Amino acid sequence: MKTQNSVPTTKVARASQFMKAGVKVGGNYIKHYSKKLLDPSRSKEELHQDNAADIYEALSELKGSALKMAQMLSMDRGLLPVAYSDKFTMAQYSAPPLSGPLVVKTFKTYFGKSPSQLFDKFEIEAVNAASIGQVHQAWKDGKKLAVKVQYPGVADAVTSDLRIAKPLAVTLLNLNERDIDRYMGEVEAKLLEETDYDLELKRSIEISEACAHIKDLVFPRYYPELSSKRILTMDWLDGMHLKEFLKTNPSQQVRNQIGQALWDFYDYQIHTLRQVHADPHPGNFLMRPDGTMGVIDFGCVKVIPDFYYDNYFRLVNPDTIEDDRLTEQIFENLEFLTPADSAKDRAFFSDLFKQMIRMLGEPFAVDEFDFGDDRYFSEVYAFAEGLTKVEELKNSKVARGSQDGLYVNRTYYGLYAMLNELKATVVTTKPEWLRSKKVLA
Repeated sequence: MKTQNSVPTTKVARASQFMKAGVKVGGNYIKHYSKKLLDPSRSKEELHQDNAADIYEALSELKGSALKMAQMLSMDRGLLPVAYSDKFTMAQYSAPPLSGPLVVKTFKTYFGKSPSQLFDKFEIEAVNAASIGQVHQAWKDGKKLAVKVQYPGVADAVTSDLRIAKPLAVTLLNLNERDIDRYMGEVEAKLLEETDYDLELKRSIEISEACAHIKDLVFPRYYPELSSKRILTMDWLDGMHLKEFLKTNPSQQVRNQIGQALWDFYDYQIHTLRQVHADPHPGNFLMRPDGTMGVIDFGCVKVIPDFYYDNYFRLVNPDTIEDDRLTEQIFENLEFLTPADSAKDRAFFSDLFKQMIRMLGEPFAVDEFDFGDDRYFSEVYAFAEGLTKVEELKNSKVARGSQDGLYVNRTYYGLYAMLNELKATVVTTKPEWLRSKKVLA
């Protein structure tokens, strides 16, 4: 894999990279419609592939928040054409790595020493390169370690990157600019947290210790003395990312075992800790043939406010959705409904969000759920695609839904998607108060 000798860090250089991607996309559209004149039956697949490649190339050179957005989008299967989601998946663990001299420079900046002075052995070539940083293997005192090194300039560029990327997101994804603005603050805050490795070190230790009792999960030990604001050192964990793991054709028992560990991990974080590893993409989990799984990267953690938690999860109880008055009150609390809505709007959006809650809450309504049921996921993706065409939503004068829901929903979306790929059947444990009190005949 080719290495990168520098990362654009100034606003002008980064803006130019975004502009270059925009020009290439424009050229691809011209090329597509020119060919379509000769062949009216030509589909947009080639156009999507060209655009995805050009945009990914630009974002991968920028690193940081730009590449992180691609990573997030790759998880949303219903949002992007397949060509984009397939290409952007590379952002999860396969971006071009930084060259050795840049890595050494980072160490000297934060430790005053080169990596070879800190470790008994340090592999200068990265074994994994993602959106915010890249991972190197190292050894010290007989222990094999993983050392995550953040890309230069990433933290300083978050705010300007998001501002520059917004027009591209509006055009490419056909998103409402008002919707993007509403959630931009939440995204910016989380991305800034992800660039703070001191904070990640603290959260990694706290959450891994709190979840150490959960069956089949393995967490690395972290080393504060070998970590800094831009470098994070932990034990090396063996294992495979999801797609690589599935190629080994694991048994259904092992799939279920890992799936159960995933469900239990998120169940405990959300309902007991009230803070959650809000980046459930396959690059953050290492799966093993014996059904155990390593968990890494606590850079993105969503602390769930009590008010949001109480309202959001109350909707998961099937009894709530049967009480129209209570449901409407919760929809107001969660900002799905607004004081400015007409009676017609309230009725329309209440019905729409009830459909969504019933569908996404299906796993909670039973004691065991088969996430390998493609029928269920086809319905979910079809519903999500349908929402993009609802004129009332497109023309709504307000963006609906609390910004706290952005990362909570993303967490469940990523969890469901991973369990679906595993084809796992899991016991959907939940707090007792989320269970229906109705006795089925």
